[in-house]
Amino acid sequence: MAARVAAGAGGGDGPPLLDDLMPWSVRPLRTGRAWVTAPDAASLRARWDLLVGAKGAEQERLFRSSPSRTPLTPAAALPGRSTGTGGFARDPGPYPEPVRILHGPFDEHWMIPDHRLLDAARPELWRVADAHQLFAVEHGYVPQGGGPALSVTALLPDGHSPAGRPGRIRPLYRRPGAQEPNLAPGLPDLLRSRYGGAAGAESVLAWVLAAARPSPSGPVVPLPASGDLWEEGVALGREVLRVQLRGAHGGGRPRLPGGRRPYVRVAIPPRPEGLDYDRGTGTLALGTGRISPVPAGAWEFRVNGVRVLDLWWDRRTTPPGAEGLAELRPPGWPQEWTSDLLELITVLALLDELAPQQEALRDRLDGDPGLTREGLCGAGVLPAPRSSRRPASVLDHHEEGPEGQFVLL
Repeated sequence: MAARVAAGAGGGDGPPLLDDLMPWSVRPLRTGRAWVTAPDAASLRARWDLLVGAKGAEQERLFRSSPSRTPLTPAAALPGRSTGTGGFARDPGPYPEPVRILHGPFDEHWMIPDHRLLDAARPELWRVADAHQLFAVEHGYVPQGGGPALSVTALLPDGHSPAGRPGRIRPLYRRPGAQEPNLAPGLPDLLRSRYGGAAGAESVLAWVLAAARPSPSGPVVPLPASGDLWEEGVALGREVLRVQLRGAHGGGRPRLPGGRRPYVRVAIPPRPEGLDYDRGTGTLALGTGRISPVPAGAWEFRVNGVRVLDLWWDRRTTPPGAEGLAELRPPGWPQEWTSDLLELITVLALLDELAPQQEALRDRLDGDPGLTREGLCGAGVLPAPRSSRRPASVLDHHEEGPEGQFVLL
């Protein structure tokens, strides 16, 4: 593995980086305050109501001001959202319905979509988020951390990284309606000429999911010499993508074969204490509650060296030091969390089963004289033009700016 990282992190004759292939990227969201997101939607409404009812110094304390946001800071409405744009303390406006987001890898949360509450909401992501969009989310790099280099979601991702430096968020399309793929200009034509067949945006993304590996410079994406190997990798990547999308874009929800599907064997108590796993029986214990069968591969699945199920659990129990609005959480264990957990176990189990095929593909690519960064430069694909690294102009209408002023981008 060390040799692979070195090859991807270095010079122009190595394999390309994801940054070469998908040039436009956006930094992770920076909420500035933990209480604007939660694993359940009801807690967000309770937090909003408490903040609206507070006044003066108490509202300031609950808000948790930062240099970017205070209760008096105006902010433009997020694209596609209708909220107040003046200072929250002066006129909070109606409660905006929360949106489902991906909070770090594989964990779905809710967020209050009010720009006045978010330090850096990355409006350019909201502008292109629609029913056709997919987001590739880099997991950052942790030496010897293990786990996939990136994941893909149809939800708006916040880009949070479990450990280490967060990676970038790369939309698959630069404009709504699956328009203008976020690929280096000329790349699809070059891939079609070499491999034939499918080399469109989703095929490239599928290949990236199958073949990418982490490096200090970002995910490395070897490109093969053989069209047959390309087709194998794209087919494998499409299966990884299907599992990760969890039924989005018309796909089926991930399911394990009968007899291997996890079920609740003993009801999860209202306030389960502790998460544990019994390898001998394949049982996940949440306090006195029991879920089985849970494959060892799902329990051990890690990103950046952090066990995903541990992280999921920790975010649904009161973290040490939580205060203010972040303390407002469900009084018991919501049924939706159990459903989410069963699906997460299924997703991780299926991804773990696909991991050996991905590793075998990467082993074959190690000795493959494929397309290098130098070769892409010679073909005129690299370096990508600066315009491809900036957001596209996607607006044909006004957006409401701070204090109700309209802006046109």
